Amino acid sequence: MSKTFFDHQAYFSSQLDHLKEEGRYRVFAELERKAGDFPHARQHVNGEVRDVTIWCANDYLGMGQHPKVIDAICEAMRTYGTGAGGTRNISGTSHEHVLLEQELADLHGKESALLFTSGYVSNWAALGTLAGGIPDCVVLSDAGNHASMIEGIRHSRAERRIFKHNDLTDLERHLKEIPPERPKLIAFESVYSMDGDIGNIKGICDLADKYGAMTYLDEVHAVGMYGPRGGGIAEREGLMHRLTVIEATLGKAFGVVGGYIAASRELCDYIRSFASGFIFTTALPPAIAVGARVAVSHLKHSDMERQRQRRAVTKVRAALRAIGIPMLENESHIVPVMVGNAAKCKMISDVLVEKYGIYIQPINYPTVPKGTERLRITPSPFHTDEDIARLAHALSDLWNHCALSRAVA
Repeated sequence: MSKTFFDHQAYFSSQLDHLKEEGRYRVFAELERKAGDFPHARQHVNGEVRDVTIWCANDYLGMGQHPKVIDAICEAMRTYGTGAGGTRNISGTSHEHVLLEQELADLHGKESALLFTSGYVSNWAALGTLAGGIPDCVVLSDAGNHASMIEGIRHSRAERRIFKHNDLTDLERHLKEIPPERPKLIAFESVYSMDGDIGNIKGICDLADKYGAMTYLDEVHAVGMYGPRGGGIAEREGLMHRLTVIEATLGKAFGVVGGYIAASRELCDYIRSFASGFIFTTALPPAIAVGARVAVSHLKHSDMERQRQRRAVTKVRAALRAIGIPMLENESHIVPVMVGNAAKCKMISDVLVEKYGIYIQPINYPTVPKGTERLRITPSPFHTDEDIARLAHALSDLWNHCALSRAVA
């Protein structure tokens, strides 16, 4: 009697076909960034190369191509070589890692900081270790939190309560239901990357004080961008000292790669000692640590990049508002242009790059809820008035072509 086995390949194909039918299949743009010419790049498509202007980069300030950062990394590679040579525990902790952690602790006004290989890993490891290691801890998580935070909380196996996004009343309702003596951790973000709205840090800190909870703030999309030294929204609002843990990345406004937490000496040492995601992974290359330290230090003393970036955001919003392109209004640097249809969102993205040389990745489910598909635009200090005019013209044409509704002024 013959056996019938599960057809793995057919299953994979069927699932991918389903994504394509819904317009949610992800296609990666194969790009060559041009050092010194940000935000311009070259895109490789079917053996051909075309020039594009990137409008969706998370290198918000162009620091990934800053001459000081490039020179520092190149010199460090000649000095130290390429990789770290091991985990932080086994030969992988260089002097440059220590200097960068000190720079980051200073940035956030904390006693200590701890480096990870990415922002995703720092959230996964830190939240998983904190909530999982503290006996009977309950985590209160904002409904809009990033996938890395959600996965870290799941990994902890701690009780999880999800409060409505940025809703202090709902958060307090949950806090009231938890016994005062039980450990509590409130996890939330400062700038939410898809809608661009900003968390109520002060209000959450007030509730944390009232109910004896720890606070864990993700500043991934805010570090480098806000505050007099680029310490994020918490620095801008004078609240860094009230937060238990500040988590962020080196891969966005600082233009390199890696993640970190900043907190008390004891808390960072606890994560260092118990987090598998820290202990068992190879350390960041020393040259990357050098480049990150140079970027962080530069943005502590230079506000020029932030000012130019804000002017670009203001100009983009004004240009799109003038022609009725619907946007989510917010106070951040993120400009979400709302399409509301997965297939049309992908089509607009495809035509933008093919016809106009404008690259904006479509954002569809599950990154955002169905019906809220969008183009997430991130103006940089280096987008020119000409770039902005071309973007507005292209979007206006495509809005007509797709018969999409326009916002009423």
